[in-house]
Amino acid sequence: MAKKPSIPKGTRDFTPTEVAKRNYIVDIVKKHFEIFGFQPIETPSFENSDTLMGKYGDEGDRLIFKILNSGDFLRKVDEATYARRDTSALTTKISEKALRYDLTVPFARYVVMNQNDIDFPFKRYQIQPVWRADRPQKGRFREFYQCDADVVGADSLLQEVEFVQLYDAVFSDLGLDGVNIKINNRKILAGIAEAIGAKDLLVDFTVALDKLDKIGADGVKKEMSDKGISEESIAKVEPLFSLTGSNSEQLSVLKNLLSNSVDGSKGVEELTYIFETVEALGLKSAELSIDVTLARGLNYYTGAILEVEAPSGVDMGSIGGGGRYDDLTGIFGLPDVSGVGISFGLDRIYLVLEELGRFPETLEQSLEILCLNFGDKEAMAALRLVSQLREAGFKADLYPSDAKIQKQFKYANKRNVPYVILIGEKELAEESFVVKDMESGSQDTYALKNWDDFMQHLKQK
Repeated sequence: MAKKPSIPKGTRDFTPTEVAKRNYIVDIVKKHFEIFGFQPIETPSFENSDTLMGKYGDEGDRLIFKILNSGDFLRKVDEATYARRDTSALTTKISEKALRYDLTVPFARYVVMNQNDIDFPFKRYQIQPVWRADRPQKGRFREFYQCDADVVGADSLLQEVEFVQLYDAVFSDLGLDGVNIKINNRKILAGIAEAIGAKDLLVDFTVALDKLDKIGADGVKKEMSDKGISEESIAKVEPLFSLTGSNSEQLSVLKNLLSNSVDGSKGVEELTYIFETVEALGLKSAELSIDVTLARGLNYYTGAILEVEAPSGVDMGSIGGGGRYDDLTGIFGLPDVSGVGISFGLDRIYLVLEELGRFPETLEQSLEILCLNFGDKEAMAALRLVSQLREAGFKADLYPSDAKIQKQFKYANKRNVPYVILIGEKELAEESFVVKDMESGSQDTYALKNWDDFMQHLKQK
């Protein structure tokens, strides 16, 4: 007996309805990307390993899917390396490529390789799948799509303001009112690490702090301690775990705390500008709030960092995030090119819309009109009508065989088809067709030569 097939954990098949719903999200995101002046690009699904490795920190590197070299991949491994069982040393010899972890690092590589053909500032968007060897759980998959927008070649903080507006526009259009756009600044985090005496452990400090909402204050303190941050330093930073008050009040606290830190003061200054500018312009439905514990574990961020929370009442992690990375292209030989970008979490946004029931009901209708098949002659007349309806922009189809009419109606019900057309022997002789409204059960007859009367009826619905 054949073994039942399966798919890898953390991946999914998508039904026609699910694909329609995903496309609905993508179309709205893409629409606003283009309204805001972003241009589309695409990059390969896999990159050279040295393009990706070392760009995401130790934890990120461990989540990168490596691709084995083709052919006899062990041939280049010498006996000494093989005997040591050193995974890192062995991997470099048997794997030269890897699936992309995100779209930002490949984009930085793209900019460097195409710098002579790019007009700066360059605003690009990219909607493609990425892969992470993560532990699958609700809202977290090993294969998922990212919808990214980035600007490189402009260091103005107006870019951060624009991305806040872009988040607000997209989520408003999706009907997700009340999303919370959290913002912080890596310079503030650097200033805090300096103020508590942990400047040399900035990466360990931010990686631990970024897990506050996952492992709680005690878990963060333990991880910081395990990484060598002193108990005295941890005690100094602990009050920030629960910093409250308005945005201006929190910024005032940070301004005083970081007054002796050049980086920290600069970060507070940048956030103040962003908040004041966004407040002056206004948002449709989203909220912008400071979160001093927001760290985002990726090492390439240098300035503002953002993360979007789903509306209250929905148990979901972030549904978007991003930040400024002022020298990411420098790792590929093009220094001093500023960049800032954000990403929309398609899969998590899908789950939130599903939980809140915000998808339009019309997405369930993959077919608007089905012509029943009564035989060869009737089918020819029906196919001509179907062709006319398709040219007019309607989703129309002809049942492929003259099966029992009951079976054809059953198919129409399963496809959630609102209108069924009947052209039987009588209708063919009278050059007419009957339209049945599947919801009300009512029937109307139209002349085949006046088929556009039915079309106008549909357009009025």
